[in-house]
Amino acid sequence: MSTEQQNRLSVFKTYKLYVGGKFPRSESGRVYEVTDSKGNWLANAPQSSRKDARDAVVAARKAFGGWSGATAYNRGQVLYRVAEMLEGRRDQFVREVADADGISKSKAGAVVDAAVDRWVWYAGWTDKIGQIVGGANPVAGPFFNLSTPEPTGVVVVVAPQESSFLGLVSVVAPVIATGNTAVVIAAESSPLPALSLGEVLATSDLPGGVVNVLSGRTAEIAAPLAAHQDVNAIDLTGADTALARDLEIAAADNLKRVLRPQAVDFTAAPGTDRLTAFLETKTVWHPTGALGVSGSSY
Repeated sequence: MSTEQQNRLSVFKTYKLYVGGKFPRSESGRVYEVTDSKGNWLANAPQSSRKDARDAVVAARKAFGGWSGATAYNRGQVLYRVAEMLEGRRDQFVREVADADGISKSKAGAVVDAAVDRWVWYAGWTDKIGQIVGGANPVAGPFFNLSTPEPTGVVVVVAPQESSFLGLVSVVAPVIATGNTAVVIAAESSPLPALSLGEVLATSDLPGGVVNVLSGRTAEIAAPLAAHQDVNAIDLTGADTALARDLEIAAADNLKRVLRPQAVDFTAAPGTDRLTAFLETKTVWHPTGALGVSGSSY
């Protein structure tokens, strides 16, 4: 090894939040240590504050109109692009997932591959879910009666604590696939894969603000978000029993839609339950005209 190589300083990665398409440090200036399963130091992660949470909601609301108004086909293209970008950074995520979840590199590789496949799965559903949960309703009278799904709005996602990457993708992708925008609270003890995912999203054609990633103390960040009047729904997957109860009570103040925590095998086929969890149904009546013996007159 040359003298120049011996004297070269290691360049440690600085992890930042992902809010509104940008990478700010926490407004509070705080960080906390992230370690692997053996207690070895990995990095300092930003410790988000209530102000960071509010900023993320503002960014998500600003992005909602454009994202929900985009065609389902376009949203599918963007989600597929996320899968492409993840595939290109596979080695980095394998390292981060192995450290975060305390598993071997080979098992972490399988997790990352499954996460890429999960993005592709949801990319394929963007322009098909409307056919599953919408349609024409039979009515007694000269009317068309059509029901179509629409996104709920700004969704807070408490990411699963035990599956730092595949679980994260499994709860975030369906939220945005259907036109919602998201504020994601990364797993408290293993936030690095989530923060790196923000870097992928920033370069994958996803408009800024559609997904916002916060790291820090889960309870500290989730409490103001659950009570926030401009948040429309909350996914409590990563909250423990006591925290989930408190957050659900806070969420009731403005009648947020709540997805309660439950045991989930993220390696299993995802199905469509999470796609429909944050959809509203809009029903439209339209007169068809007079009905005569010769048929309808439109």
